[in-house]
Amino acid sequence: MFNCSFKGRYDTASASATNVAAGTLTLSAGDLMLRASMSDAIFSTGPSFSDLSFSVEKPGAFSIDYDLSEKDFEFQFMNTVNVLEKPLHLAYTHAKGKNRTFLDGTLVLSGVNKVLASYALDSGNCKLKYTRVRGPTTFEPSYDTAIKSWDLAVSQKFWDDCVLKASYKTSSKVLGLDWTMKGKPSGAYKISASLNLLEGLQVPKLTAESTWNFDM
Repeated sequence: MFNCSFKGRYDTASASATNVAAGTLTLSAGDLMLRASMSDAIFSTGPSFSDLSFSVEKPGAFSIDYDLSEKDFEFQFMNTVNVLEKPLHLAYTHAKGKNRTFLDGTLVLSGVNKVLASYALDSGNCKLKYTRVRGPTTFEPSYDTAIKSWDLAVSQKFWDDCVLKASYKTSSKVLGLDWTMKGKPSGAYKISASLNLLEGLQVPKLTAESTWNFDM
């Protein structure tokens, strides 16, 4: 079975707005998932393609990705263990060419609480995030040990298909607002606005995205 996903993005962050597209083609082959993806295909000044990648994945076990543009392999191994009767999802990721290794963990404390950690073995940097779901509202404070800064994101769900998310990054003083809506019968739409408070009052930078999913 084939699954195809296509995303278009219109960005006003640069001096001249750009139109960017991304696409993913996924094939289910028994326990394995074969995937080809492309991102950052720019059409505003003529077609320009980059970030082509291919991957083989066994969900919950391992994935192997090959970045064609950078000629780099990335390996990821996944497992789940129990810690005090709580599931801990682990992922070990190594990028061969960049020589970067990460260890990610998600501890599910309950149906509404979980703690996420990402540790870079090469640099020793660690990022921590706590997620709490309270009805239609989700709180996500996070801390980056490398730059010693806190970030905060709050999401509010409206109906069954609309989510409004506000975020603030203390390190860069960037305030963000995202509105996401699921389309019918498949796909999604997203409108984002960001404002750098260090630059004073100005017109927010806007981004519009649309995603379509097809099963064949």
